[in-house]
Parts: sequence; C-alpha cells; structure tokens
Amino acid sequence: MIRELLQRALKKEILSEEEGLYLWKHAATSDLMYVANELRQRAVPGDEVTWIIDRNSNTTNVCVANCKFCNFFRRPGHDEAYVTSLEEYDQKIKETFRYGGEQLLLQGGHHPDLGLKYYCELFSELKKRYPKLKLHALGPPEIAHITKLEKSSHREVLEALKEAGLDSLPGAGAEILSDRVRRLISKGKCGSEEWLEIMRVAHSLHITTSATMMFGHVETDEERIEHLIKIRNVQAQKPIEAKGFLAFIPWPFMDEGTLLRKLKRARNSCTGDEYIRMIALSRMMLPNIINIQASWLTVGKSVGQLCLHAGANDWGSIMIEENVVSAAGAAYRFTAQGIQDAIREAGYIPRLRNQEYEFREIPEHLEQQELSQKGLIVN
Repeated sequence: MIRELLQRALKKEILSEEEGLYLWKHAATSDLMYVANELRQRAVPGDEVTWIIDRNSNTTNVCVANCKFCNFFRRPGHDEAYVTSLEEYDQKIKETFRYGGEQLLLQGGHHPDLGLKYYCELFSELKKRYPKLKLHALGPPEIAHITKLEKSSHREVLEALKEAGLDSLPGAGAEILSDRVRRLISKGKCGSEEWLEIMRVAHSLHITTSATMMFGHVETDEERIEHLIKIRNVQAQKPIEAKGFLAFIPWPFMDEGTLLRKLKRARNSCTGDEYIRMIALSRMMLPNIINIQASWLTVGKSVGQLCLHAGANDWGSIMIEENVVSAAGAAYRFTAQGIQDAIREAGYIPRLRNQEYEFREIPEHLEQQELSQKGLIVN
C-alpha cells in the first residue's frame, strides 16, 4: 500500500485525503523525503534554493479577532495600541532598501476603525513615495474584515486595493482550514470557506498569492490533510494564465505565553521529524504548487536544511522585522550572509528572489541588518 502510494505520488497523481493520511501515519520519513525531493527536482530543477530580503511590518496591533494563539494584538483603547505612522514607514522602508530589500510584507490586526479608504490611501502614498516598493500586504482575514466594515464585496475590496498599489496577497490567517478548529482558536476571523473564496477572487483578478498552514495545536491529522486538499482545489480552480498560489508555507504553532497554552488546550509539541514530514507531504499533496518554503523562523537552521532535501526549494526571508510569530516564542534570526551560508552548507546554491520567485542580483553593497531581537542569532 505505501509503495503503491509513493509510486503514484512520483507520477504526480492526485492523492485523496485517505491516501495522504495513510502516508502521514505509516510511511517512513526517509521514504517521504526521497519522493518529495524527486518531485521538487521536477518542479524546480537544479540545485538552487531561493531566499528573499523583505520586512514584515505591521499597520496596527489593534485587533478584535481575539485569536487564542496570538500575543501580538491589543484591544482598542489599550495603552500599548498603535497605528503605524507615515514617518515610521519612511524609516522602515528606507532601512529595508539599505539592506537590499524591495518588499514590505505589511499586515496588522482587525482594527474596527481602519476601512478600505485608510488602506487605499496608505498604499497609494507609499507607492507615490517609493515607486519601486513591492507591497505584499494584508491577507484573507483582513480582506474579510474590511469587506464587513464597508458592507461591500471581496471583489470590490481587492480591486480597489490592487488599484491603490497592492502587488500580492499573503496567505496569512489560514491556520487550519477547518471551521471546528477556527471556532476554538480564532473565532473572530473569517471561516475557512471565506478564506478560500477570497483567494479564488484574488486569483481571478490575477493577484499573486501564497498559502500557509499553522499546525500542531488543536487540529487532528485528518484536518491537516483536509487543509492541504482545500488549498490544492483552489489552485486547480484558478484561471490558466493566473499564477495563483506561488508558494505554500507550513509552520508549527508557537505557544510561548499564548492563551491556548495558558488554558492547557494546546502546546507546541512538533518535533523536527514531524515538521520535515509535513514539508515532504505538502510537496506530495500539492503537485500544482511550485514552491514549498521551509520556515526557519520557527524550526531553526538544522531542521530547515533537512527540509531542503525533503521537498522544500525556498528558505524564505531574512525578515528584517517580524513581530507576530516572535511574540509567541519563535527565536531564530538570520542575516543575509547567514541564510546564504546555511543554504550552501545544505549542498545548494542560494539565489536571491522577489515575491514572484524571479531571481534578483544581490546588491553590490549589501548592508547586514542589526539583530538585537531576542533569540538565537545566526550570522
């Protein structure tokens, strides 16, 4: 049974939920890695592993979603609540350019007072000041929130944001695409079908997106596989000429200080082996998504390097700034040089990319970011 399923996966045949679950529970990690690596070589031939320089900044930390895994948000009126000013964006963007980046991954909370007008004016102003800036911004839950505030439609909101300067839409807020799970951990966010529908609309508008999965909390193994299949199905529905989901990025739930851990409902018990298996299975279950990214931010250098032999072809970003996952205990940091060294140590050739997964030349005078945040610094 295992050998037959692995052979079918090698042929890029579509595996069912039951078949994916069987492999997850019974196949050896080495077998999953072998098949996933073969599929990776067919999807992205060669020895190059991509990475990107960008900054994950936040529009605001004010949020009414009340996710039980998030330590970052503050309720409206809290002493620590903020909305990022244009002056602060100026500083962040100039610093990003100085470090060789050209993209701002811009997300925030479900602020009850920030609607479509705010984001359109912000995006337009940032593009006016920095024409070369790429905005990889918001995510389906924020689109859903803005849509509700405006009493509008997903299409109208996405069209307006694209016109204002949105370049691509991150796969944020997917968590696990099961409404049972979402009621337990993120009840204030959009449901699974709305998340998926927003991505369908984005693809119809030729907005490039990515997909994510945060696992290792209250979900079942069956719900993990169901999540992959839902992502696969939406990708299959995109217009032929649209890029759709350019990448899939799974990462383990980080539990430090979270309400889920305090209530003793979930802890981060994901081992390195489990994460590698998830990367490999993602490559096998998602034959229509080209790029699989290993989350070094949550699993660290050694596990990340093994993932490059288990189906992953992308190392992600140096993350000049990242506040949300780090607030729950993600402790790893890389400089641009550190990322390239880690990729080479794993036996691959590092290639700088943009959000469209097109190669970029490394700037001649690449300034290394200062890493003063909590955690293990990898130079």
